[in-house]
Amino acid sequence: MAVNRSPAVLGSATIATIAQEVGVSAATVSKVLNGRSDVAAGTRARVEASLERHRYRRRARRAPGDGQIELVFHEFGSDWALEIIRGVEAVTTLTDTHVVLSQLEGAHRPPQSWVDSVIARRPLGVLLVMCNLTDQQRQQLQRQSIPVVVLDTDSASVASVPTIGSNNWNGGLLATRHLLELGHRRIAMISGPREVLCARARTAGFRCAHEELGVPVDPALIRHGNFHLDAGYSYGIELLSRPDRPTAIFAGSDLQAMGVLRAARQLGLDVPGDLSVVGYDNLPVSAWIGPALTTVNQPLYDMAGTATQMLLDLARGNALPTSRIDLVAELIVRESTAPPP
Repeated sequence: MAVNRSPAVLGSATIATIAQEVGVSAATVSKVLNGRSDVAAGTRARVEASLERHRYRRRARRAPGDGQIELVFHEFGSDWALEIIRGVEAVTTLTDTHVVLSQLEGAHRPPQSWVDSVIARRPLGVLLVMCNLTDQQRQQLQRQSIPVVVLDTDSASVASVPTIGSNNWNGGLLATRHLLELGHRRIAMISGPREVLCARARTAGFRCAHEELGVPVDPALIRHGNFHLDAGYSYGIELLSRPDRPTAIFAGSDLQAMGVLRAARQLGLDVPGDLSVVGYDNLPVSAWIGPALTTVNQPLYDMAGTATQMLLDLARGNALPTSRIDLVAELIVRESTAPPP
């Protein structure tokens, strides 16, 4: 006579359950859970699949204040990264939580070796800046009860990954609308990398502002930089050496805008008399350079603090009311913009 077996409750599986299902030892399952490398790839894949099927999670959980969080940048970017670090530490110092800082040398996905080392350290959580995990890596950390929050300046996110961002499309719209309202009609843009979503969103806002006023965009005046000084300088020289040079340049970052200012000085152009320049980020230094930079305020400090608080809430086992928060970007008008000559 056949016996009806009720399906196992999701999340109730033990290491022994997983081991029996896959046909391996409990020690092998434990090695996979702890990120050990001495497990055959095929075996690891079967164990990972079973763990995910059962939604296995470690039961032990440490309270914030007893450990540390991992703060991971895709790359360090001068004052840009410093603002984020300051925002994170403003929250962690209140909870006596330590911060482990690392960067991926420009990559937007960490290698598996990094995930394995995080699992070995068992932090309270991981805060990723302008980078993300693969689905498999995210599942590995979830099984260890290591929450992940992404601080990303783009406008896209996956519902399952708590993300803090800002409205980049609106930022691009505000910056360009300001220049158009001043009377500029030949506006260049030095955006960020083509593959970075926040750069594409800012460029879309740039185009939309032109469409609002019926002003055509000259594609020959759009460049894709790297958000750093060198791109602003080199593209600034190139654009401002044209016989039909632009009367204004919208740079996708304050650092690129500073590169444009140097290019203008080298070519003997006055800012804002001959050329208007708008940046993006509102780094503290942007108010102190000459001329003080008109820029879009992206509240990096507040974004970082909000993301850190979300991460600590998850580490306490608290559910988040929303998985996506976009903070408002606003235009800060200073001395680097004026009507065209």
